[in-house]
Amino acid sequence: MDSSKLTKESLAKLFDHTFLKAYATNEDLKTLCDQAKTMNTAMVAVNTAWTAFCKKELAGTGVHVGAAIGFPLGQCGLETKLFECKYAIEQGADEIDYVIDVGQAKMHNWNYIREEMEKMTAICKEKNILIKVIFENCYLEKEEIKKLSEIAKEGKPDFIKTSTGFGTGGATVEDVKLMKETVQDAVQVKAAGGIRDWKTCKAMIDAGATRIGTSSSIQILKEFEEATK
Repeated sequence: MDSSKLTKESLAKLFDHTFLKAYATNEDLKTLCDQAKTMNTAMVAVNTAWTAFCKKELAGTGVHVGAAIGFPLGQCGLETKLFECKYAIEQGADEIDYVIDVGQAKMHNWNYIREEMEKMTAICKEKNILIKVIFENCYLEKEEIKKLSEIAKEGKPDFIKTSTGFGTGGATVEDVKLMKETVQDAVQVKAAGGIRDWKTCKAMIDAGATRIGTSSSIQILKEFEEATK
């Protein structure tokens, strides 16, 4: 994607506007949804418990509700993830972002990762729900990121994603490029974690990201407008 061709409206449509804090309240999530409606973002990213609330708040707007599954550690077990995924869809989720079991990736138990991805993707594809696979790259070696991307290229979730934003590091341009070069056009890449300004956002888009997970959407759009006057 060429960031130089973006408009304020098309940039907003790349955002997964995010509030995933443990202390979220009705007021926080209502504000999130109101902001997403005003900006016309792609999605709001919330913990599963808030799916139905946000679905009601965003009814008729075209802004998707995205539920974070197995969040943020990814180590709740596959059956738990499958149950949570189904539950989130029943509650109205339009998109699913799930965290892989990073420990299994570190042990190079690629069959587990492949099965997890295949089963989660199958649930979502059956219901016509977008699915994003979160790697949590800050804990991975480059070859592990590449291997995960290769598995995704075979399994074809809609997106692979850099980070939860809750690890020791977030998205990097280097990782986005590696993921995109590996999956090519078979899967899209979402950059998330630490993206708080237009300069960083632009770098991720230019590296190949077609979704941006951020809680700083308003600030980024403001900086974009100033930079493109």
